[in-house]
Amino acid sequence: MNSLERTLARIAGKPVDRPPNFDILMQYAAHLIGAPLSRYYQDYRVLCEANMAALDAFDLDIVQAISDPYREAADFGMKIEFPEDNLPLGVDLLLADPARIADLRVIDPSLGCRMSDRVEAVRWFRGRVGGEVPILGWVEGAMAEAADLRGVSNLLLDLYDRPEWVVELLEITGAQAVAFARAQVEAGADIVGLGESVASQISPRLYERLVLPWQQRIFEAVREAGAIPRLHICGDTNGIIPHMARTGAEIIDLDWMVDLQRAATLYNGYNDSHTIPSPARWLALSGNQDPVAVMLQGTPDEVYAASLRCLEIMGPHGISNAGCEIPLGTPPENMHAQTRAIADYAAAMAASQRDQESDPSQEHRP
Repeated sequence: MNSLERTLARIAGKPVDRPPNFDILMQYAAHLIGAPLSRYYQDYRVLCEANMAALDAFDLDIVQAISDPYREAADFGMKIEFPEDNLPLGVDLLLADPARIADLRVIDPSLGCRMSDRVEAVRWFRGRVGGEVPILGWVEGAMAEAADLRGVSNLLLDLYDRPEWVVELLEITGAQAVAFARAQVEAGADIVGLGESVASQISPRLYERLVLPWQQRIFEAVREAGAIPRLHICGDTNGIIPHMARTGAEIIDLDWMVDLQRAATLYNGYNDSHTIPSPARWLALSGNQDPVAVMLQGTPDEVYAASLRCLEIMGPHGISNAGCEIPLGTPPENMHAQTRAIADYAAAMAASQRDQESDPSQEHRP
C-alpha cells in the first residue's frame, strides 16, 4: 500500500496497513537539507528537494507545497521581505488605506511570480511521486488573505466599523483562492489545504456569516477540480468545531488546544465506548499533539504516548499530525517516536481484527 492509497483508504475509513503521517514540515524541511529559508520560500526546487528529504527521513505520507502566507499577497502587490534565514515579512500593508481596495484585482496564478512558483512545485512533485504520494497544494482562505493585506488588528476592527467593506474584500480574496486552488489541482495536487488562522479569533456567529460561506465555495471548487479539500485553522477552534464540519472539507486539522475527543464524537461518532452511529458524513481528523510542548520539548516517550493517544481518540479516520507546523529544533528522535507510535497502533489494530475474525463475539475497537 503506497502513501496515496493509504491516505484515500483512511479518509474513507477502510482498512490500512497504518495511519498516514501528515506532519507539516516547512522550516524544518529547509534546514534538513541545509537550505536558508529565503531560498525555500522563493525557489520551488529547494522546497521540493526539502520535502523529498523529509519524506524519506521521517516516513511521511505527503509532500507539501505549503510555505508561507504571502504567496497571494505578494502577487496582489504587497511588499514582502525575505531575510536570509528567517520568516518572510509583510513590510507595508497593501490595504493600510481601505480606499486602495478599488485597485485590487484577482490575479491569474500563472502570471503571479509567487503563486506560479507554488504551482511549479506541485507540477514538480507530480513528475516525481504522482500516483504514489499525496501532493498537497495550499491557499489562503478569504478571511486569512484579507488579514494579510489589511492587518489582523485592522481587519478585526473593520468587522464592526465597515462590515460592507469587509464583504467586498472577501469577494476578491475568495475568488483569488478559488483560482489559485484550481491552478494547483490542474498541476497535479491531490489535496488542497486552506489555511485560515484568523478564523480562531472571531466569534462563531461571524465565522458562520462571513468565513464559512467562502470556505464552502473554495472547497466546492476543489472537489469539482478533482482534489480533496483540507481545512487548517491554527489555534483554539473549540467554538467553531460544529461549523467546520459544514465547510465541505474531507480532512480537518485540529490544533493542540482543541478538545479532540469532542471533535471525534461530533464528526464521526467515535467516543470512549467506541460506538459509531451513522453520521451523515464522515470526516478525517488530523492532529493534534502539541508541536512545542510535546514535539519540540518533550521526550521521545512523551511524543510516543501523545501520538498514540491521538490516534486512539480519532478512530478509523484519524491521520497522525502535530497540531501545527513542526518547530525548528525538534529532535529527530521525537519524530521517529511518532513513527513508532503509528506502527504500534497499526499492529494493535491488526491484532484486534484477527481476534475478531477468529471470535466474532469479542469486542474490539473499530
